Amino acid sequence: MGKGEFAAASLQKKRKKWQWKKEKYKKRMLKTKKKYNLLEGAPQGKGIVIEKRGVEAKQPNSGIRKCVRVQLIKNRRQLTALAPRDGAIKYIDEHDEVIVEGIGGAQGGPKGDLWGVKFRVTHVNNQALEMLRSGRKEKVKR
Repeated sequence: MGKGEFAAASLQKKRKKWQWKKEKYKKRMLKTKKKYNLLEGAPQGKGIVIEKRGVEAKQPNSGIRKCVRVQLIKNRRQLTALAPRDGAIKYIDEHDEVIVEGIGGAQGGPKGDLWGVKFRVTHVNNQALEMLRSGRKEKVKR
């Protein structure tokens, strides 16, 4: 049943109050995507390689995934990024400038058996990593 002829204002007020129970609305209004994302809401970020490291895969898989530790230029934060595919780590050296992007896991999280690795390397010294791997381009020295 209706609440009466002049009830619209109170109904709108209640609806606004209960919007905060919805996770998507809350994240959008509080801007948590920009606050807690290392790239601050951007699709890609540029950084400098600090070190190469191997990350062990989660159970039930085994193996060492080749990753690099990167310090972002825009905010000086550090992150771990995956060097995708076979032999890609050979073309990345320390102090190289790389471009990283999200790895595509659920809700911006890690993908597959990689524990805490949320990013992957796409370019090294402004050369596409895939081109370097396939031999179509050579790496430029900085």
